[in-house]
Amino acid sequence: MKKTRPFTHISSTERDEIFILRARGYSQKEIAETLNRSPSTISYELKRNKTRNGYDPKKANAKAKNRRRDASWRGKKIVRNPKARTFIENALEAGQSSEAVAGRLKTKEKDLPNISGDTIERYLKSPYGKLDELPWKRRKYRRRLSKKGKLNDRRFIEKRPIQAEKRLRVGDCEGDFIVSGKSGKGVLLVVVCRKTRMAFLENIFPVTVDGVHESFLKIQKRFPEMKTLTLDNDILFRMHQVLEKLLGLKIYFCHPYHSWEKGSIENANRYIRKFLPKGTDLSRIHAEEIRDIEDCLNDRWMKCLNYASPKEMPDASRLKTKK
Repeated sequence: MKKTRPFTHISSTERDEIFILRARGYSQKEIAETLNRSPSTISYELKRNKTRNGYDPKKANAKAKNRRRDASWRGKKIVRNPKARTFIENALEAGQSSEAVAGRLKTKEKDLPNISGDTIERYLKSPYGKLDELPWKRRKYRRRLSKKGKLNDRRFIEKRPIQAEKRLRVGDCEGDFIVSGKSGKGVLLVVVCRKTRMAFLENIFPVTVDGVHESFLKIQKRFPEMKTLTLDNDILFRMHQVLEKLLGLKIYFCHPYHSWEKGSIENANRYIRKFLPKGTDLSRIHAEEIRDIEDCLNDRWMKCLNYASPKEMPDASRLKTKK
C-alpha cells in the first residue's frame, strides 16, 4: 500500500490540481491517491475553503492565508488583557521601546503576563494597536559627520582609569553632539554617566567653542559628581586643555572613527533622534522641550540596567539636582 504524506498545509499548486481533477470527475479518494494525500485531508480542504460558487483555488488560497494570519496573530494576547494593554500603551506613549516594555514586564511587573517585544510590534501594526500619536515618528536617518580638525595633545581612551573603563563609579561620563540639518543651526550637547546612564542635555546656539565650554559648566553645576569625560574628535573640542582646567577633570578621546568606544552616548543619541529626527533645526527647539526629552531619556527602561530606568538606579537618587 502506497504511503501517504502526513497532513500539512495544502500548497497553491495542489489546490490548482484539486480543481482540475474535480472538473474531470475524479472522486475525493482518487484525488487523494493522485496527490499522495490522505482522503480526509482532501475532504477537509474542500469543506473548509469552498465558497458559495463551489471550490475555487484562488479563493481557497486567500481563505487559508487569512485563517493562518488570524490564528497566528499573537497581539490578541494584549487585547484580551486590558491591564496589560493599558500598561503597554502608556509605556509606549511615554517613549519606551517595545523591547524595553517586554523586558520590564518580565523582570519588574510580576502581576502582568510576559509579552515579547515582537508581539508588541505585531500588536502595534494591527487594527487594535494603532495609537493616536506616539511621541516620535520612527524615521531612519544617517548621522551627518561634523567637520574634523586636528586636535593636539590628546589623551586617548586606553589611558582611562580602570574605574571609568569598568563603570565602577558615578561620574565617569561620555560626551557628544547632535547636529542640526543642513539648513539649521545649533547643536545639542549630550553627556551620559557611564554607570547610571543618567543623561544631561544642553542646547548650544550660536555654536562656538566658548558656548561648548559654557554648556559643560552648566551640566557640571547640575551634576557635580562628574569625574572624567570621554569625547570624540570633533573640532569643537580643539580647546580641550582649557576645558579640562575649567571643569577640573581629565578628558579622554576615542580613536578617530571608533564611535563604539563610547557606546553609552551613541545609544542615548539614537533615542534622542526619535524626538529630533535628521533635519531638525536645533536652534528653534525650546529649552522646555529639551528638558522633556531629557526626562524621557532618564525614565526609559534599559536592558543593561535590568530594565530599570537611570532614575531608578540607587546611585542616581542623589543626582536629581535642581535644573
